[in-house]
Amino acid sequence: MSLTPVPVNPASLAKPSGYSHGTLAGNTLYLGGQTALDARMRIVEGGIVEQFRQAFGNVLATLREAGGQPSDLVSITIFLTDIPDYQAHGREIGQVWRELAGPVYPAMAGIGTTGLWQPDALIEIMGVAVIPEERVVRPTP
Repeated sequence: MSLTPVPVNPASLAKPSGYSHGTLAGNTLYLGGQTALDARMRIVEGGIVEQFRQAFGNVLATLREAGGQPSDLVSITIFLTDIPDYQAHGREIGQVWRELAGPVYPAMAGIGTTGLWQPDALIEIMGVAVIPEERVVRPTP
């Protein structure tokens, strides 16, 4: 098992410049913060639920690129510009989570912030996954 960190950058996400979407070290994948950027490099419209769907989908794209599955997530941190809005839509967000990741929830934190990198972003999600060695896909640097 190689512990040398390797960047994980799915072709389906924006080409990174000055960062990586994920970093794989051994069988641990550190998932960089993802906002609700779509393939056109725009924040999706529709409010917090749609932004959660897109941002979490971006996280999962990086996870899958390294051979991971949602059940491999051990920690998720969610940064929010409007905690009451997120809480008001908690049931819908939970439905999106279960649709994309199933019924298992890792350790989580929700943190309020005054702003994110893209001014229209309401949410940013980052995390950590531990992928069983037999499923790890090591991208070539």
